[in-house]
Amino acid sequence: MQRLTISVNKQLAFSFDELIKRKGYRNRSEAFRHLLRKELRQEPASTHPTGDCVGCLSYTYDNQKPQPAQRLAEIKHRFLNITVSSSLTAIEQSMSMETLILRGSFDEVAAFADAIAGEDDVGGGHLNFVPLIRRCE
Repeated sequence: MQRLTISVNKQLAFSFDELIKRKGYRNRSEAFRHLLRKELRQEPASTHPTGDCVGCLSYTYDNQKPQPAQRLAEIKHRFLNITVSSSLTAIEQSMSMETLILRGSFDEVAAFADAIAGEDDVGGGHLNFVPLIRRCE
C-alpha cells in the first residue's frame, strides 16, 4: 500500500467521520479507499474513453439567491447542445431541485456536470451515465 496524506477543514473532517459511522467503515482509510474506488468507477474517461451516452444530472440549489440561478443559467447555456430536457421543482420555499437529461459524448456530459457541481451554492448533485450502444445492422 502507498500512504497518502490529505488536509481538510474541520467541518469536512467531522462530516467524513459521521459518514464512517453511518456506513460502518472500520477507519478513515477504508472509507477513503471505498469512496475513491466509487468515484473512479463513475469517471467516464476510465470506463468509456469514446462514444456517446445519456446522462441524468440532478442537483439542488438555493433559489432565493439571484447569483446562483444566474451562474447556473450561464453554464446551461454553454452546454445547450447536449441538453435534452430539464425539470425544475421547488423542494422548499428556498430550495429547488433541477434534473437534466443530457446526451453527448462522455467527456461533454462529464464537463457539464463538473461545471454545475463546481458552483458553491449547488448541493446534493449526482450524475448517472448510461452508454449508448449502437447495434450493427
